Amino acid sequence: MTYLLTLLALIGCMVLLDAKYRLFVFARLLPALASLTAGTCIFLIWDVMAIEKGIFLHRESPLMTGVMLGEQLPLEEAFFLLFLCYQTMLLVNGALARRAHRAKTRAGVEAP
Repeated sequence: MTYLLTLLALIGCMVLLDAKYRLFVFARLLPALASLTAGTCIFLIWDVMAIEKGIFLHRESPLMTGVMLGEQLPLEEAFFLLFLCYQTMLLVNGALARRAHRAKTRAGVEAP
């Protein structure tokens, strides 16, 4: 349960950053949610394929809920993949926003 709560807390922190700076979900709700859903689903399919080939194996841990979405696929994996996709989009959009802001600032400083 500790791992799931940690993931939820981290996702919550990212939501707060997103809300403050309007980087992704709070900038364009529907496209962002579609992107997060698609990315998470693609990674879940990838995990299922790796599980079928014996590449990924689940090991019991007292830090996890024990709830399984499928054979060898714990609930926490779905939240981790959502976290991974959301974090990536915030980092990319944050970097792009910072670059745009710096370019605008430089243009304003250099203009007479």
